[in-house]
Amino acid sequence: MKTTELRELTGTELQEKLLEFQKELFNLRFQHKTAQLENTQRLPFVRKTVARILTVMREQNAGARS
Repeated sequence: MKTTELRELTGTELQEKLLEFQKELFNLRFQHKTAQLENTQRLPFVRKTVARILTVMREQNAGARS
């Protein structure tokens, strides 16, 4: 997901997306360790998407405090 798309989401939607991507990241890591992962490029993509979501959530929290 692009950062601009993430900034349009509400806090609860961001939390849902975060949970979804964290579950996917867990499954991808498990598949990678058991040599079952077919699409290896998905792992860094999901990891970066989780970081983007956390960044947007922190930006929104900082904006709410100001």
